[in-house]
Amino acid sequence: MTRYVASRLWQLVLVLIGVSMVVFLTMHVLPGDVATLLLGERASAAALLKLRHQLGLDQPIWVQYVDFAAGALRGDFGMSLRTNHPAITDVLDAFPVTLQLSLSALLLASLIGVPLGVIAGTRPGGTLDNALMSMTLFGVSMPIFWLGLMLLLLFGGILDWLPIGGLMPVGMEVPRTTGMTVVDAVIAGRPDLLLTSLRYLLLPAATLATIPLAMITRITRSEMLAVIGLDHVRTARAKGMPERTVLFRHVLRNALIPVVTVIGLQLGLLLSGAVLTETIFSLPGLGRLMVDSILSRDYPVVQAGALFIALVFVLVNLLVDLSYGLLDPRIRRS
Repeated sequence: MTRYVASRLWQLVLVLIGVSMVVFLTMHVLPGDVATLLLGERASAAALLKLRHQLGLDQPIWVQYVDFAAGALRGDFGMSLRTNHPAITDVLDAFPVTLQLSLSALLLASLIGVPLGVIAGTRPGGTLDNALMSMTLFGVSMPIFWLGLMLLLLFGGILDWLPIGGLMPVGMEVPRTTGMTVVDAVIAGRPDLLLTSLRYLLLPAATLATIPLAMITRITRSEMLAVIGLDHVRTARAKGMPERTVLFRHVLRNALIPVVTVIGLQLGLLLSGAVLTETIFSLPGLGRLMVDSILSRDYPVVQAGALFIALVFVLVNLLVDLSYGLLDPRIRRS
């Protein structure tokens, strides 16, 4: 196991190096000039040259990359060109919002998707199975931006049941500890703030959960069907075990490995792809920060955010791989 973990950590380093190269080169081949964006079209040539020199943009691109990589190893990605804050500070300030949204969406998708997949897998070809598979196809095909706007219109506009955006009402703040309003409300011991933050989180989390919910349901059903006909399941039934014990101990447990893989991958995708949901619901998360930084050519923030997301994605995949041994003793022994 130690050798396996060391191998995966080495792969993590290689992935981060590759991501850093791609992000760095991509940002530098985009049209436009950072100095012109910062100083404006009417800036003098001397002022533009001075700013380019201060930012190091007049150096050869390989020199710029070496400086960037050396700074990244120290956790120093430079100063944001928009806010004049350390780039990594802006990323870390925005990340808790995205993490809270992604975890909430994934929890909602898992709590609903796995039971639905089990129900569909134990009744293949029936009316309920066909209805659930049709619903999951609808969920996978539904554009997030359209669904989010329709939910806003229905529950926030017409019915006026839920707020239409933001983290908390204007003038109401949760004492910041982790940056996640739900967790901070629990830490502060404020049930009123907890209920308010959950109300504001429900619509964006439900919107973001639609695709993971559909995928988790479908993969759970598929794996249930693949495992339910194996020899050890028939043996368990022949011994007279209750059907519930057979399903949960012998079928679902063996079917969970691909499901856990999908859940882990979905978490990484949600963390990196929540930009549409954050934009629709006016959430100051990492996805929205990355889009704003790309549009303003804020190199340090884009590079810091991309590497941070890549690090989280690879770490999540590593944890998913390590969890296989807990679910299947055969993998742990090998």
